[in-house]
Amino acid sequence: MAVSTPVLGLVVLIYMMIIFYLGWLGYKKTKQTDDYMVAGRKIHPYILAISYGATFISTSAIIGFGGAAGALGMGLLWLAFMNILVGIFIAFVVFGKRTRRLGLKLNAVTFPELLGKRFQSRFIQGFSGALIGIFMPLYAGIVLIGGARFVEATLNIDYDVAVLILTVIVAAYVITGGLIAVMYTDALQGSLMFIGMAFLMVFTYIKLGGISAAHTALTSMSGMVPDSLAGGGHLGWTSMPAFGSPIWWTLVSTLVLGVGIGVLAQPQLAVRFMTVKNDRALNRAVLVGGPFILMMTGVAFTVGALSNVYFFDNLGQISVAVAGGNTDLIMPEYINSAMPDIFVVLFMLALLAAAMSTLSSQFHTMGTAIGHDFYREFLKKGDIGQTINITKIAIALTILASVVLAYILPISIIARATAIFFGLCAAAFLPMYVGALFWKRMTREGAIASLLVGTFASLFWLGFVHASEAVPLGISQALFGVDTVLTGTWTVVDPILVATPLAFIAGIVVSLATKPAPMDHIEKCFEN
Repeated sequence: MAVSTPVLGLVVLIYMMIIFYLGWLGYKKTKQTDDYMVAGRKIHPYILAISYGATFISTSAIIGFGGAAGALGMGLLWLAFMNILVGIFIAFVVFGKRTRRLGLKLNAVTFPELLGKRFQSRFIQGFSGALIGIFMPLYAGIVLIGGARFVEATLNIDYDVAVLILTVIVAAYVITGGLIAVMYTDALQGSLMFIGMAFLMVFTYIKLGGISAAHTALTSMSGMVPDSLAGGGHLGWTSMPAFGSPIWWTLVSTLVLGVGIGVLAQPQLAVRFMTVKNDRALNRAVLVGGPFILMMTGVAFTVGALSNVYFFDNLGQISVAVAGGNTDLIMPEYINSAMPDIFVVLFMLALLAAAMSTLSSQFHTMGTAIGHDFYREFLKKGDIGQTINITKIAIALTILASVVLAYILPISIIARATAIFFGLCAAAFLPMYVGALFWKRMTREGAIASLLVGTFASLFWLGFVHASEAVPLGISQALFGVDTVLTGTWTVVDPILVATPLAFIAGIVVSLATKPAPMDHIEKCFEN
């Protein structure tokens, strides 16, 4: 890079000073448990929308899914559509309002507590908290990877050092300031991300000769699809894969549906609905969140695919080849080689913002899930004791687990690991979350059945059937002598399409077969 080190250092220093100031503001406003857990239930709609969007769209979307688009093409734009329709409109208007009201009525401060109190079950709250604490570090780990890969490529520093720098910065304000600090910093970081992605889109089209020329050139490159991808159904970067092919199943079931539906049951996102004071704030937030998500995902997926044109014109290779087969490096390589130096600095801040906003929310969610839901409510049966201190210790431990995973996870993992976590949340939480909000007849036993069936069906499919995970894990091979216990198309069908319907069925059947909850509790939960 041609940008001088002092200039770069000054820009980063100013950015960090602002971040820590916002974290300090959050710390000063955090007076009680509600402040730490749900930001006092009085967050401004703009801050809610940008915080939600910045948490949802992390480096996994920009680096991981942008890189996946570089390999698989613009079919990923269907995920951008799902993100806006399901992740913003349905999430805020349909789920958000009922979640806010129910959380307020039941005095719930976390997503597991909302479910646990609705179904009057400490087991649901404790099991959900443990599930989040155990599996969310996978998601946090790949967000760390995305941010660190870009810092590594931009500043030419060691990847391991980049991981540690990101971790220390985020940990400092999350542990002290709680959710208020997280949402204040998210709002700044989300605004930076929006500006960065707008510039990226404009510079890309200028570099490639305009919108029409860029897309025409990408379409004409369909003959350059590598044999390994063509054999899996890849028909070019501006076409959907062949219907029913392995790549089609990966794109549609794992990436588009896995993330597009799984967003509804993300604990770190659902808790944000409980941070505003009325339904009108949620309606206003949609008007900000929709365009934000469109800019984040639409630009990342489009630019990722178009990077093939740039690399072929300048290096005679497609993006995957330039990145050495690691799709997680496609976006960093493209931005660092194609963009003006000063923009690279700006985009590095935007990527840092994306990583830090999501990580802060993940660390906060993991800490509260372990400290509040599992420790206080499940183990200590509601004894308030040292909840905040235990939560802070839990945040520190989950941060450590996330860092370890960032060091040991394989290449090209970001998009896949994101889909794994989103799919697991959909199978485990979505059926009883829907029941909690919309079906009075769902019982405690039905909710527990859906939670357990969804969790273990998803984990079984990941470990024994879905080839992308089952083969590298080797559990099926060790126990049964085969890579996967099922063969053919089943091995490319994502767990979300199997485990989530099974969980819904279990929840419905068991609820109808068991005694309804007391009417006074149901009336309290569903009164307007």
